Amino acid sequence: MSSAKNRRDFLKSTAAAGAVVSATGTNLFAAAGNETIKVGLIGCGGRGTGAVRNLLDAEAKINGVNPKVEIVAVADVFKSQADNAVKSFKDPKNKAFGKYAAQIKVTPETTFDGLDAYQKLLSAGVDLVILATPPGFRPVHLEAAVKAGKHIFCEKPVAVDAAGIRKCYEMVEESKKKNIAIVAGTQRRHQKGYIETIKKLQDGAIGDIVATRCAWNGNGIWFHGRAKDEADAHYQIRNWYHFLWMSGDHIVEQHVHNLDVINWIMNDHPIKAIGMGGRSAGNESRPAGDPNQVGNIWDHYAVEFEYKNGVKMYSYCRHIPGDNDVSEAVVGTKGKCRVSSYVINNEQVATDDIDAYVQEHIDLLNSIRASKPLNELKNVTDSTFTAILGRNASYACRTLKWDDVLKSNDDSMPKNLTLEASLKVNAAPTPGSWRLPPAVG
Repeated sequence: MSSAKNRRDFLKSTAAAGAVVSATGTNLFAAAGNETIKVGLIGCGGRGTGAVRNLLDAEAKINGVNPKVEIVAVADVFKSQADNAVKSFKDPKNKAFGKYAAQIKVTPETTFDGLDAYQKLLSAGVDLVILATPPGFRPVHLEAAVKAGKHIFCEKPVAVDAAGIRKCYEMVEESKKKNIAIVAGTQRRHQKGYIETIKKLQDGAIGDIVATRCAWNGNGIWFHGRAKDEADAHYQIRNWYHFLWMSGDHIVEQHVHNLDVINWIMNDHPIKAIGMGGRSAGNESRPAGDPNQVGNIWDHYAVEFEYKNGVKMYSYCRHIPGDNDVSEAVVGTKGKCRVSSYVINNEQVATDDIDAYVQEHIDLLNSIRASKPLNELKNVTDSTFTAILGRNASYACRTLKWDDVLKSNDDSMPKNLTLEASLKVNAAPTPGSWRLPPAVG
């Protein structure tokens, strides 16, 4: 079969022979002689190359010494980043990738760079794409991948503003119509301990839930200094975490994991939020100074969310040196649960087994081969927008409603972007002075 379309059709038509691991451990997909799934990576940074390793590890657990996954193309805004990823993938001495050398089929012709590199990759005969660029690009890349009919592993978050979220919700419906698999980088939803603990909660282990809490309180983050004469757009994309149009702020980029867990437990998303926070004095990982040089994200948030049944979620996140806390907890009418510790009423109720970063790819591959594609885009879009709602409510120091924020003309992506573009950066939002943009139309 010569085309990616034929490969996808073949995958679908033969999956009925058995796509998942059987009770005896035999994988019928490999035995059925199905064609190899060809994978492309869009975004060759640490998370992107890590996702490739996780995917290859997953396939090793599924098909052992007879893998049916190949990495055939990579794309990145920066040529050096794309080239370095390929070099690592093909290095037989590389601890992460050396044993998978036979599955690396990337060539110079399928190594793409530039702001349009993702479009070139989608036309390079891939069946499955990994989207791991900075989040500001995610809605555009998601839309392109869905319209191209590709299966997707999509890192979180999926957007940084309301305009991007609206596009993602559109892609939820289109991807379902096309029978596309989309697994998100909210790996806790594939983690055995979380799955078992949350099932017990939803089965009533602590009665009706009356309050929830979550946090991602950590120390510093990476920061890249600006090179001499480096253009604004080039620098901001390279140092993406620190600029709002690229990361959405750390409540969106990082704390989305914990917010997603509470949404999962509640089987819903909040309807409103109010919060506070700010940008304190700088530190070595988030210097103070000109926002054009050091960025404009905040370093601490405290948000109160409310679900439609009246239950509150108390949310905290921080990038300031101090005690770390990455956790979720809930209180019910019959007890309490430290969700991230898998403890209900002081009793350990679950444990982990396979690395969740690997398990999510096992679940993705098996779902494709079974013609029962997992589609997590709605959940991760809900959780991403939960974070955006909390961020905007904190900027405003006002109660904001889900529907109002979703309808707003909140669109931070620069128009006609080039790597040499001049992009002036506003100062970090001043608490209480920020206002929600008016509704679209």
